[in-house]
Amino acid sequence: MKHNIIFLNNKAMEETDVLDMHAAIEDVKNAYILNHKQDVINPGKCVLRWGKTVDDENVLGRINAMPGYIGGEYDMAGIKWIGSGPMNYKKGLPRASVTVILNDPETKLPVCVADGTAISTVRTGASGGVAIELLAKSNAEVITICGAGAQAHTQLEAALICRPTLKKVNVYDIIPANADRFISLSKNKYPDILFNNTNNVEAAVRESDIIDCVTLATTPFIKGNWLKKGALIMNMSDYEVDNDCVELADKVVVDFWESIKHRMISTVALMWKDGLFKDEDLHAELGEILIGTKRHRESDDEIIYFNAVGAGILDIAVAARCYQRARRENIGITVPFWE
Repeated sequence: MKHNIIFLNNKAMEETDVLDMHAAIEDVKNAYILNHKQDVINPGKCVLRWGKTVDDENVLGRINAMPGYIGGEYDMAGIKWIGSGPMNYKKGLPRASVTVILNDPETKLPVCVADGTAISTVRTGASGGVAIELLAKSNAEVITICGAGAQAHTQLEAALICRPTLKKVNVYDIIPANADRFISLSKNKYPDILFNNTNNVEAAVRESDIIDCVTLATTPFIKGNWLKKGALIMNMSDYEVDNDCVELADKVVVDFWESIKHRMISTVALMWKDGLFKDEDLHAELGEILIGTKRHRESDDEIIYFNAVGAGILDIAVAARCYQRARRENIGITVPFWE
C-alpha cells in the first residue's frame, strides 16, 4: 500500500496565494454560510493550556486543536494545530505557529500538511472584514485599531477592502514603538490614509466609526459610554471592552456563539456566564446574516458589538483552496506517507 501527501511550507503557501485577502474573505463568507446550511462538522476547540488562569496563559501560552469538515466546493476535512507562545519574542520567534493537516473526507487519509501561520492571520483579518462589511456604517471614515501586532496588518487590509471610505486610522498599543513600526509599514502600503499613533484611547474611540481590538488585554480598557452613535465595536480577542459596550449595543453579533461560550475569553462570554447576557439577547451569528435570516446594520445610529472566536473550518476552507491550487500547479513537495 502506497500513499503520498503534499507538504507545503511557508514559501509554497505563498505560491498558492494564501495571502490573497479578497479570496480569504470569500472563503470565510462561504464557511459561515455552509455552517448555517449544516454542511460542516465543527466540533470546536480543544485547548491545551499551560497554567491555571488567563494571566498564566498569556505568559506560558497554549496550543489549540481545531478540527472540522467543510462541504460545498471545499469538501475537505482537517485540523488546525496552533501554538501560541507569548514570550517567543524574547527568542526572536513569532508568537503563533500553525500546522494544518487536511484529510480526504471519504478515505479519511491525510492528503496535505501545510504551514498554516499565514492562513490563521489572513482568515482572522478576513473575519473582521466580513463583520465590517455587514455591520459597519456604509460611509465609515475613522477606525481605531487596538493592538499593533501581526493581526493589526490583516485587520487593516480587510477593513480597507470592505470599507474603502476609511480615511483615518488611529493605532493604539501599550508599547508605542509597536504602533510606530506598524504605522511606518502601513504608510508605505496605504499612502492616502492618515495614520495616528495615540495613547489617548478615549479620544480615539469617541471619533471612531469602527473600533477593532486585537490585544492580549486581561482587563477592559474601552468603555461603552465612549462609543458614538453608529459605532461598530469589534471584540476580536480577549477582554478589551467593558460590559457597557455590550449592554449599550443595539445589536450583538458573533461568529460562533456556542464556541464563544465554551472558550470563555471575551466580554460577552463572561457576561453570559454571570447571567448578565442571555442567549435570546444575541441578535445573530454572521452566517445567519449572510443567508438572510437575520438583519445586518439597519441604521447609521445603531451601535453594534461584534465578537469572534474563530473555528477550524475557516482555516480549512482557506487551506483547501490553496491545496487545490498546489495540486493543479505542482506546488510543494510530495512526501511518501506510506511506502
